[in-house]
Amino acid sequence: MVATLRRVILKKPEDAYRSPERAADEWQRLDYLRKPDWDLAISHHEEFVSILVTAGAEVLYLPPDERTGIDSIYTHDPALVTDRGVVIFQTGKPDRRGEGPAMADALRNWGIPILATLEGEATAEGGDLVWLDSKTLLAGRSFRTNGPGIERLREVLGPLDVEVVPVDLPYWNGPREVLHLMSSISLLDHDLAVVFRRLLPVPLFELLETRGILLVDVPEQEYDSLATNVLALAPRQVVMARGNPVTRERLEAAGCQVSEFDGSEICIPGSGGPTCLTRPVLRG
Repeated sequence: MVATLRRVILKKPEDAYRSPERAADEWQRLDYLRKPDWDLAISHHEEFVSILVTAGAEVLYLPPDERTGIDSIYTHDPALVTDRGVVIFQTGKPDRRGEGPAMADALRNWGIPILATLEGEATAEGGDLVWLDSKTLLAGRSFRTNGPGIERLREVLGPLDVEVVPVDLPYWNGPREVLHLMSSISLLDHDLAVVFRRLLPVPLFELLETRGILLVDVPEQEYDSLATNVLALAPRQVVMARGNPVTRERLEAAGCQVSEFDGSEICIPGSGGPTCLTRPVLRG
């Protein structure tokens, strides 16, 4: 999750929202905090893309798709990328179930192999999955990623010698509010993470300590502005949503080079930060 970002999948707001009218119709049903502003969302996304491209990443764009809604701007969630191909998810949020098939079709068009697909009772979302290293995948057990989903991931990743470590998440504000594992932690280097410590499960905190991973704490007042959702473009080279000055100062003190963008329309309304907006497919 921290090697140099080479290739990444995004979706433009205009292709996710489809029209201002559709965005206005969907935002309440999908539990957004408010309706995104169409023009500002497009402008803010372009600012974000510029940071990725300047850092050397090739950007692939998901096309518009009738099976998806405004949540599809958050391309991180419907899939997991491994060294052997992509695992396509059945999302825990029912309204997002079309995103996995839409992602799979796009991957086939790009010639990117698909390793497996979660079906039946198994649900998972990318926001609950954190690669601690190349052979250790943390899997948040949440309202979005269930027990059968984690077991299916173990079946798929076991032959790749990947250990899937379940991490139980708290109830927090209930099933209608998104609480992913990455709501409390983002990896920024092999030995550095930004965290909201109050939400860290004790076994995960102890594992991070055992691994010698330095923790940069997000203050209470910056949790809701998504300060824990930080995307690594390379080790200690990161991008975050503007408006989290204390966290930024702490990241820079830990040796990070920080870029910022305006996330007020593409991040805050849907509670998805820069990591959520991206599905990295090649790092290294």
